[in-house]
Amino acid sequence: MSRLIEQGFVKIRRQNDYEKVGKVICVGRNYTEHIKELGNETPKQPLIFLKPDSAIVNSGSKVTIPSFSENCHHEVEIALVISHKCKSLELAEVPEYLLGIGIAVDLTLRDVQKRAKERGLPWAIAKGFDGACPISEIVPIENIDLENIDFNLKVNGEERQNGNSKFMIWDCLALVKYASEMFTLNRGDVILTGTPKGVSQILKGDFVQAEIPGVVELDFSLDSQGINLLVHKV
Repeated sequence: MSRLIEQGFVKIRRQNDYEKVGKVICVGRNYTEHIKELGNETPKQPLIFLKPDSAIVNSGSKVTIPSFSENCHHEVEIALVISHKCKSLELAEVPEYLLGIGIAVDLTLRDVQKRAKERGLPWAIAKGFDGACPISEIVPIENIDLENIDFNLKVNGEERQNGNSKFMIWDCLALVKYASEMFTLNRGDVILTGTPKGVSQILKGDFVQAEIPGVVELDFSLDSQGINLLVHKV
């Protein structure tokens, strides 16, 4: 039996407690080299999609690739968490609405996504299945230069992705500002800021590690036994 995990919650280091996640706002195509590797067009504004809170799992989890997919990809991303309710922020206001920062992996069922795109259909299932967003603990943004964050991802000890936030098309603060224009943001909402090049397939039995060096780390494994949920009363 796989271990109990925290689903739909993020761990806050400063509080040594868990925060309930609201919505997960994801940004696609925010690194030029990643756009090129998938043969996509560069968007004229941030490309937004959502994951449900049930996609969130914590470091140390075992994640199951759904049986209806044969091609799951990793996409490592910097994650930002909102501290309190806000709407239509000015750029200068954004930092005071950030609870913290972490590292996350946007797991994507590439074959499911491709079939949906070919039919002109939504691809929420490809991005939103249970466990599709492993995330590290969340740490304060103080003393972190949001415009110069190194981060990476390894599979079975081999580096697959290595990026830096300075190569974003839209930087962290601009993305939060834009998201607040599109949606009312609430405490616990997570914003994923896009992935650099190097996305590739992961398989059952793989061990995945991601980090912002010296700041936060994340690891999870791919399992065939499923997820046992630890449910909080809120």
